[in-house]
Amino acid sequence: MIIAIIQARSGSTRLPGKILMKIKNKSVLYYVINQVKHSKKIDKIVVATTKKTQDDQVAKLSASYDAEVFRGDENDVLDRYYQCAKIFNADTIVRITSDCPLIDPTIIDRCIMEFQNTDYDYISNANKLENDSWVYHLNGFPLGFAVEVFTFNALERAWKDAKKPSEREHVTQYIPNNPKLFKIGVIENSNDFSDIHLAVDHQVDFDLVKLVIENFPDDEIYDLKKIISFFEKNPHLKQINSHIRFDEGYLKSLEEDKIAEKNHSD
Repeated sequence: MIIAIIQARSGSTRLPGKILMKIKNKSVLYYVINQVKHSKKIDKIVVATTKKTQDDQVAKLSASYDAEVFRGDENDVLDRYYQCAKIFNADTIVRITSDCPLIDPTIIDRCIMEFQNTDYDYISNANKLENDSWVYHLNGFPLGFAVEVFTFNALERAWKDAKKPSEREHVTQYIPNNPKLFKIGVIENSNDFSDIHLAVDHQVDFDLVKLVIENFPDDEIYDLKKIISFFEKNPHLKQINSHIRFDEGYLKSLEEDKIAEKNHSD
């Protein structure tokens, strides 16, 4: 069974409550789930949120959008994914984050098809091999279009062995950190649109996504082609959040790794 697990919580540090913020009277979370629903390859959608009372609303909304709900650990997101995948008997997991309201279902299906036609343990459009190491990379896609597909066995191995805070928070990071243990594939875009940032991490990100969504009809299913066409007509909009690094959150996690290592050695 192919299960899309969307990690979601209201306690974001950079923009608290961002997935509950509304555009056209619908939450950011609604747009994420609705986009994923239009994948032709996914069997079930599960929103994996936390057990905290503040995320009761996330669970309630997810259920109202016809998604399954799982509640687990707030900070150990890898454990949340593993327990969720185990309960829902996932063979293949598609990881989506809830700050990507314009995630393209055709890109999701492209990643799944590539995964199905190979013997990869993990495939993504958000990692790239550079100097014999896998690094976080947009691969020509706008920020906010990241898709990861992996086996339950790969997830289980990461869950058992991952120790770094960044690997527990970012779910799959143990896999590219250990390329000798896994067969890893990459999906790249033929053109480079990585200067377009459509993940919602800050107020300016939300403002930009709101502008995009408000430009389209209410029942629109967004895809990369439509998004690029919009930005070609409105190139100045890229500047709204161009000052924010695409890997800001991941770099913060790496700093936490250093602190944890130092505390352990002390």
